[in-house]
Amino acid sequence: MGLKAVFSPVGRFFRGVWWLVDGTRRVVLNLLFLILIIALLWSIFSRGKGLQSQTTLVLDIQGDVVEQFSGSARDQAMAQLKGESRSQTRLRDLLAVLDAAAKDDKIVQVFLDLDHMGSASPATLHELQAALTRFKESKKPVVAFANNYDQRSYYLAAQANEVYVHPMGNVQIEGYGRYRNYYKDALDRLGISANVMRVGTYKNFAEPYFANAPSQASIEAESYLYDELWARYQLEVEKARKLEKGSIAKAIEELPQRLAAVGGDSGKLALQEKLVDGLKTRDQVDLLLEQRGAKDDKQLRAIPMGAYVAQLTPKLPKPEGQVGIIVAEGEIVDGQASPGRIGGESTSALIRQARQDDKIKAVVLRVNSPGGSAFASELVRRELELTRAVGKPVVVSMGGVAASGGYWISMSSDEVIADPSTITGSIGVVSMLPTGEKLMDKLSIHTGGYTTTWLANGYDPRRPLDPRMAAVVQSSIEHTYAEFTGRAATARKKTAAQIDAVGQGRVWTGSQALERGLVDKMGLLGDAIASAAKRANLGDDPTVTYVETERGRLERLISGLTDAAMPSVRSEVLKALGGIPQLPAPLQEAQTDMTWLAEQAQPSTKAGATRAPVKAIAHCLCGGF
Repeated sequence: MGLKAVFSPVGRFFRGVWWLVDGTRRVVLNLLFLILIIALLWSIFSRGKGLQSQTTLVLDIQGDVVEQFSGSARDQAMAQLKGESRSQTRLRDLLAVLDAAAKDDKIVQVFLDLDHMGSASPATLHELQAALTRFKESKKPVVAFANNYDQRSYYLAAQANEVYVHPMGNVQIEGYGRYRNYYKDALDRLGISANVMRVGTYKNFAEPYFANAPSQASIEAESYLYDELWARYQLEVEKARKLEKGSIAKAIEELPQRLAAVGGDSGKLALQEKLVDGLKTRDQVDLLLEQRGAKDDKQLRAIPMGAYVAQLTPKLPKPEGQVGIIVAEGEIVDGQASPGRIGGESTSALIRQARQDDKIKAVVLRVNSPGGSAFASELVRRELELTRAVGKPVVVSMGGVAASGGYWISMSSDEVIADPSTITGSIGVVSMLPTGEKLMDKLSIHTGGYTTTWLANGYDPRRPLDPRMAAVVQSSIEHTYAEFTGRAATARKKTAAQIDAVGQGRVWTGSQALERGLVDKMGLLGDAIASAAKRANLGDDPTVTYVETERGRLERLISGLTDAAMPSVRSEVLKALGGIPQLPAPLQEAQTDMTWLAEQAQPSTKAGATRAPVKAIAHCLCGGF
């Protein structure tokens, strides 16, 4: 009996087991997807009557406030069902509902439900602050509530007419700053060399891999940045809450004594410091809102943000043309990228689409990116240059971060408008070629072979980095830095030396960048739209369209259902399915950093392609603001 005959039944058994496992997986995922669709449809059609008078608009901000949802609509829905991703709320939806509600006679008040709000950059918060101010001009009240406020959610709450917190809750205002992991000793112990090449004294993107602590240059740059952000935060909150100047900093300094004086009651302390107007439970806040609005079926007559977005009537396009908005959010990567990242090819294609669309007369690039691939950044910048060349104005609106590669893609524009708290600049370049020759020695693994030149397989992560390769990479990134500063000098009408003086990888706030001539003026997204419309002679109230990847029918259906009803069903579905345990934040950071380091030594995943030996990275490693 041959080996084939012996092992054939074993092979059939394992194939059968695999078929069963794979089939079960597909059935479970399809059932989850079907449950989501049914829940969403039920949520939509069970609402019954249309919007009634005396309705409260509930801004139930779920998760991170973003410019653009990450991934496809189907990916978002499935990930949320399985508990694998954080919820997201689009900034544009929040702005749209606030502006519409201000003019809607059926909306009597806004309830800011901030219990589930995640991250939001200072620039994003300023956009929402302006929208809330516009809403309050309609003489309708805004009421904010959370069981606990963090620094971001409280900034938003402070803009409300009334702020409430749970009696056992607290307001946590900490200031700005961060600690990073530094890996030099750990990598030395493992036998791994980072081999970092960079241009820019302040370009600290790769610093954690070759140092055990931040450099003095990093401390200098970050203190200048954080102090500016913190001063602005205090100023805006104290102004909104009518507090004495400096009261927040003083309260933090004296927190141990002040908290002890109220018996450790953080809610009472928040009330004493006038950070909130009262201590109430959620049902007590609902009762307050009912008294000012109306009740239906023994509960507050209210409409959640998602449902209100779904019923907004799209603005009809005007014959003279439209302003096209292209969102550039997330890391900048080579090739194609789904929403939530900037692909050199995919984002360039969107700009081309806007350029070739006769209905679009001007383009606004909304940037919220810490950077990434220098090559991909140049592809995007070039497409904007071509768009201007055909006579279509391009205005850049900087969001939370527009640094390094995010600044690179902003350089081909007629005007750059930043928020005072935008993180920008970081004009510098870095490259990294990690090697593990000492690790190979520890494992008693050896390599050997023959090449016709030193450059053939010149970079092999198993072997020490050849000094000639290091020289080639250093020359390459110095050239890239010269390209960066040269293009910035042309765009900003300065000399390369002037740009180098404010470059060197250093990051600035938007207001600091304005002082150094890196941006044109301070403003919001609406200011960028108005500027683009004026340049294209589109009037004071232009039609705005978001230029995004065309989706299929199923994608559009899921997206529409998700936007309309997800806030109503998400919590119940996730509660039923449960969550997935996560690593503590410092370990998550280490996992992310080590994964990124390993990726630098990997060949390209594209078929038939090999990884370029030189990869210039224009990234600021800035975030968490």
